[in-house]
Amino acid sequence: MPILTLPTWFAKKASVASPSKDRSNIRVGIPKVLNIWNTHQFWVGFLRALGIASENIVFSSDTSEEQGREFGKGRGTVDCCYPVKAMSGHYGELVFGLKKKINILLSPMIYSLPSFLRGHVADTLTCTRVMAGPENIKAGFLKEREVFAESGVTYASPFVTLGDRDKVAEQLYESLKDALELNLEETQKAVHAGFRALDSFTEKARRQSREILTWCAREGKPCVLVLARPYHMDTGIGHEIEADLQAHGYPVLWMQYFPVDEDLMDWLFGDEIRAGRIKSPFDIADVWTSSYSSNTNEILWGAKAAARCPWITCVIRYSSYECGMDQPTYTPTQKIVETTGTLFFKFGDLDSTKPAGSIRIRIETIVHYMAKYSPAIIQKKLALLPPENPLI
Repeated sequence: MPILTLPTWFAKKASVASPSKDRSNIRVGIPKVLNIWNTHQFWVGFLRALGIASENIVFSSDTSEEQGREFGKGRGTVDCCYPVKAMSGHYGELVFGLKKKINILLSPMIYSLPSFLRGHVADTLTCTRVMAGPENIKAGFLKEREVFAESGVTYASPFVTLGDRDKVAEQLYESLKDALELNLEETQKAVHAGFRALDSFTEKARRQSREILTWCAREGKPCVLVLARPYHMDTGIGHEIEADLQAHGYPVLWMQYFPVDEDLMDWLFGDEIRAGRIKSPFDIADVWTSSYSSNTNEILWGAKAAARCPWITCVIRYSSYECGMDQPTYTPTQKIVETTGTLFFKFGDLDSTKPAGSIRIRIETIVHYMAKYSPAIIQKKLALLPPENPLI
């Protein structure tokens, strides 16, 4: 039998591998904006695997008008998208507002996202305005002088396709090799660690969502599903509307972390698959053919899941002011949700100011309708599904 000696002779031994660099004292600041809200665990896992201490991975605080006035004043750029405009305050907070300075400001340009719908839709791309947001906001810190260099901060904005996992290591290596003195091998290992951390977090969040649905099923109680983009989890952008509703005793689920276990998906979508109306539980071609945007795809799928799940008796839809990606989806999502009598309420044109009075009135309206109609909605949707309930 031939013996392959060359790979054995010339393989890199552990003893001769280049020693890993000590990065434990490097402080990395990450603006808590846009799609960082649903990929943050990847970046934490990636940086920790490179030897950066957990306490040296610093996220900016939630968006607020005070943050924008103190740290972003005079550095705004022309953009009607408030979540993008708000980035200036996050950049300024990380550069000017920390007692212990950061060494690197990491603000990735995320072109595509990991999604449970990948393989069932055309693509999982991000909004182009959101993807290019870091370059847009960076300009406001360079228009008069080089603010980052003057502050001793290295600005890093890697272009990364998190939806195509095989490409990520090379992309991050090329972008960060100088700032972090990387080699390709350790970058590959760190990327794997990042995805493991992200997948672990997502699975845990989905398990907790299933536990909530199980409780609702056993107790016969209703809950609320939020259809929104990841950055609406930011208290300064989504304005904690769902928290006000939760204070009335209604559990709240976010579409991004809805459980996708096989038994639950078969219960909700199995009859339609066997009838040939859809190809899989994650097929949205029956309601949305232009399935390129990751967040848009998940919002449409979330509407389908909400319309079928008995204990989701109310859907709340968030959208920021003049969001061009959301506008074509308003009518389809509402029609899908209301097909089974599920309640639907939209909070559109959200901006920097929280209209506390009108939100309070809307919350009272939602609570009234949920209390009045939820029992009937639950029974109606249960009658449309097979009797074998996987949640009980």
